[in-house]
Amino acid sequence: MPNYLAPGVYVEEVSSGSKPIEGVGTAVAGFVGFAEKGPVSEPTLVANWTQFSRVFGGFTEDAYLPHSVYGYFLNGGGTAYIIRLPDVVDGDAHDEGAAAQPARAAIPAASGDAERPAFAVRSVNAAENISVSVGDASEPGEDSFRLDVLRGGKVEESFDNVTVKRGPQNVATVVAKQSKLITLEQHKGGTLTAPRKDSVISLAHDAPAPRRISPQAYVGDPIERTGIGGFEAIDEITMVLAPDLMSALNRGLIDADGVKAVQLAMIAHCELMSDRVAILDPPPSLNSQQIKEWRTDTAGYDTKYGTLYWPWVNALDPNTGTIVPVPPSGHVAGIWGRNDETRGVHKAPANEVIRGVVALQTVISRGEQEQLNPLGVNCIRAFPGQGIRVWGARTLSSDPEWRYVNVRRLFNYIEESILNGTNWVVFEPNDEYLWASVRRVIGAFLQRIWRSGALVGRSATDAYYVKCDDENNPPESRDAGNLFIEIGVAPVKPAEFVVFRIAQMPQGSALDE
Repeated sequence: MPNYLAPGVYVEEVSSGSKPIEGVGTAVAGFVGFAEKGPVSEPTLVANWTQFSRVFGGFTEDAYLPHSVYGYFLNGGGTAYIIRLPDVVDGDAHDEGAAAQPARAAIPAASGDAERPAFAVRSVNAAENISVSVGDASEPGEDSFRLDVLRGGKVEESFDNVTVKRGPQNVATVVAKQSKLITLEQHKGGTLTAPRKDSVISLAHDAPAPRRISPQAYVGDPIERTGIGGFEAIDEITMVLAPDLMSALNRGLIDADGVKAVQLAMIAHCELMSDRVAILDPPPSLNSQQIKEWRTDTAGYDTKYGTLYWPWVNALDPNTGTIVPVPPSGHVAGIWGRNDETRGVHKAPANEVIRGVVALQTVISRGEQEQLNPLGVNCIRAFPGQGIRVWGARTLSSDPEWRYVNVRRLFNYIEESILNGTNWVVFEPNDEYLWASVRRVIGAFLQRIWRSGALVGRSATDAYYVKCDDENNPPESRDAGNLFIEIGVAPVKPAEFVVFRIAQMPQGSALDE
């Protein structure tokens, strides 16, 4: 407190003691999978599909990550962190730089001298299917010919009436100025030899043989910020997905035991962080009996930090216009974000239409879902005139308290918001004044949550309580530097089973009054 020595008027700024708690975000996804390009094993933030495609490329064959991210944003998802796994080929994992070695081939000379070809051609991008053909020129002349460059069997570039002689039509000069697909290499002496007509040379590398990918590539390392471990340093993430885990399974890069190991690692990560939920995908093309056996025998997980959705969905591939099966996790994560934005995290993310889905890989009935719902398998069903909807909202926990996804996510939201909004309490004098301040700040936050409909109760006292006094903070606890705050909330539960009881009413039995 300042000392005033001279008469006058002074102004002091005094803290009100009120430090309101702000709610944290609930719709931030963490994806792990394969992509066409982009940084490898490094969490990268993207805010929309355009940004993702600019950094990681578009839709690619045998990769579900782009389709899942597209479905995530299409269904209303917020921002997302992407970890691109390294490509795995014939040996070790590699990135784009290691794979992009241009292919080279020699064009045979017209003289038939195999030891001295006419010249060599090198592709600019080895990933493309490039070939070169030599034919007759449209204007016959001495040593003139036509050089065609084909990509995927179609002529992309054509250099007519070129020659090996010096001048403006020299083939090396023309290719250097006009071609975007190939470069031409001359002999060491700088001379060219006339090529043999009707020769076709392929510049494409043979496709490398894939090898098995270790589950550790998915699990990663928290210190190196790779794989799922790379998400530990990002507090904002609330959902963890690995859609390309099933791509690796389909391609033979990983076996069923490896899939289980990765999904267990996802669950362990979410349980360790305690502020996010794993959205797991089942294997593709399973019927109701097979998914039941897979859930009970292979994936017998029991966790309140994991969910499972089935079946796979059929989505449109914008590149080819064909229908492709896609694991549902990305679309479901987008629905979680949309539901949080329109209704709130307390609302069960179910009975919501899935955007961008044209059909289900497996159509199921109510009877089949009756066998799966108690196992925590959230079914996706098609209803006539109502579209394709998520028709389940359960976690993989056997504990009735944590049966529903919205309850788990509501507690994640409350816990993370209180943790982030009460750092100011640390090292404050541990007395009744601090206790009252804590009760007031947390109570005001829970009051807002109750008024939003997230807590059940006619009054605030029925919906929550905050206890911080000398009863749970005795002198010996304060001497140890501890401050204990007990918080109780009554979350709303979804009306999962709606039962109408209808009976015949005898005539005249109703009260006339």
